Amino acid sequence: MLDKKIYDLINDQINKELYSAYLYVDFSYYFGGRGLSGFASWYMKQAKEEVEHAEKFIKYVHDNGMKVELLAIAKPDKTLDDDMKVLKMGLEHEQYVTGLINKIYDAAFEIKDYKTMGFLDWFVKEQIEEEANAEELISKYELYAGCEAGLYSLNKELGKREGC
Repeated sequence: MLDKKIYDLINDQINKELYSAYLYVDFSYYFGGRGLSGFASWYMKQAKEEVEHAEKFIKYVHDNGMKVELLAIAKPDKTLDDDMKVLKMGLEHEQYVTGLINKIYDAAFEIKDYKTMGFLDWFVKEQIEEEANAEELISKYELYAGCEAGLYSLNKELGKREGC
């Protein structure tokens, strides 16, 4: 069994991971509507990865003999009308998720829940990668998007993302 506070934070995190997927699907549709299929594909894979993160938390809750309580997923409330703005929203969101993971880790540390801390280590490392990917995408966009050929090349590169 998990401590009540840890359980509540993890259960909320499941919802946040599913919201992340929903947000990235929205990003994917935005870029698809702009004719940037590579960007759209990249964000759709990102959405699927967020669902996998939720599934890891769900499994952890179940492995600890507890039930998951799914919550309503809020509609993304951002206006998607500028490519760079969307990319920066992605980075800001990943930074937000990092803060959420850290909050759970802090709570586990307070009560010496080493099992949960060990479980969260994977997510701490994953968030380093998530933020780096978002920052790299912004940097590449700044470098290449100033000309049509550069944007075309970056779009093509993003379409080759492997994963989910």
